[in-house]
Amino acid sequence: MKNLFTVAIVAIAFVFSSKTQAQTKSPKLENSLLWEVSGNGLSKPSYLYGTIHMICAGDFFLSEKTKKAFDVSDKLVLEINFNDPKEMTDMQQMAMGKVPLSKSLTPEQLSKLDAILKKSAGMTIQQVDAFSLATVMSLISMKTFGCADLKFYEMDFIESAKKRNEQVGGLETVKSQLKTLEDAYSDSEMIAMLEESDAEETKQLIVDYKQENLESLYKNTTAENVMNEKAKKYMLDERNVNWAKALPDMMKKESLFVAVGSAHLAGDLGVINLLRKAGYTVKPIMN
Repeated sequence: MKNLFTVAIVAIAFVFSSKTQAQTKSPKLENSLLWEVSGNGLSKPSYLYGTIHMICAGDFFLSEKTKKAFDVSDKLVLEINFNDPKEMTDMQQMAMGKVPLSKSLTPEQLSKLDAILKKSAGMTIQQVDAFSLATVMSLISMKTFGCADLKFYEMDFIESAKKRNEQVGGLETVKSQLKTLEDAYSDSEMIAMLEESDAEETKQLIVDYKQENLESLYKNTTAENVMNEKAKKYMLDERNVNWAKALPDMMKKESLFVAVGSAHLAGDLGVINLLRKAGYTVKPIMN
């Protein structure tokens, strides 16, 4: 249980990016997880890479084009800088609930959550009572992958950056992401999302990811029953807009390798389209 909890701490911030995407009208994107950003006064190109955040070790892959782009970049930029001890400390605090779930949830919510835990994770509500609902959600989401050897793309990139003595930066903080989550979902809505967790959906997600099919990733991670307009605003639109505003100044200083959840790249308010609207040339790297 201790090892599972440790993994969950790292996974919390990743889970919601892959579960909370919304469809909007936008130009069809080519099948590539890697995109080059150039022009508009940049002296060197930067790169956008879409991750799946976590994946079974047997399915983990990094294409040669991705390795090359990483090697020529000057700085790694993630959604959250997990190389920062403060962020990891904040993540550990976030993993534990402010009050036990048995006191913060209604009897009906507790009953539903207990049933979900037993079915999907072989656990009971008593075993996770001290955790936050976000931690419980991450544990259940990880179980849908059906393996005990999950790998995290962001952590792999951080290890590579350390070997190269490359700086690591973040587009947001753990605390800001938690605030976003709290604004986006009520406890009942989060439990409803857990009821929809499905191993088959995760399998399709992995298939689409291996095919680098951003359009399918974007479409198939959209679910009307978990993405209302409020959640869309906080979990997707506002974050993408904020990132697209922050990246220009960062890209002027040095070449970035920006790794974020793959579905953040697509859509009218996706990072690719927002940077194009800002005057940059953003093109897929196919091989």
